[in-house]
Amino acid sequence: MAAISSAINHSGRVQAMADLSHIDDAGGASMVDVGGKPATHRKAVARGEVRLPSETRRLLAEKALPKGDVLTVAQVAGILGAKRTSDLIPMCHNIALTHLSVELEPTEYGIEVRVEAVTEAQTGVEMEALVAVSVAALTIYDMCKSAGHGISITNIELISKTGGKPVPNRREGSDWQK
Repeated sequence: MAAISSAINHSGRVQAMADLSHIDDAGGASMVDVGGKPATHRKAVARGEVRLPSETRRLLAEKALPKGDVLTVAQVAGILGAKRTSDLIPMCHNIALTHLSVELEPTEYGIEVRVEAVTEAQTGVEMEALVAVSVAALTIYDMCKSAGHGISITNIELISKTGGKPVPNRREGSDWQK
């Protein structure tokens, strides 16, 4: 396969290969070397929603779903998902989590999943937070699907991050939201 000499960046412009962090000199995939970076305190908060039909919400509230305690299982699944992020996302570094919380809050339309992930590392913890939200939401879907169809998982997003390079708030004024 021919080496990749340029790529199109998020704004549609051609970007030199040297500017891409996950491409090596030959154009192949490469994990970023964070070995020279100092470990810093990093935190990421992510969220998502699982929308459920009204009858499924009722059964969930009454703890009457046939597969058991949906929220406890989903909480544990989210934690396990965060711990396995580097196994799922190819260029993701394996980092030690110092704290992870998975909160599941009933809403008018279903369940909001909110995750806070914390580490002392050389790279960020956003992917761990997003994977935890995704796995918890998928677990809710799996455990509720026998009660009826019409379940959807939506609005998975990074809410905030601290540590490492500062980034603007992506939720405000993003061109994809316009």
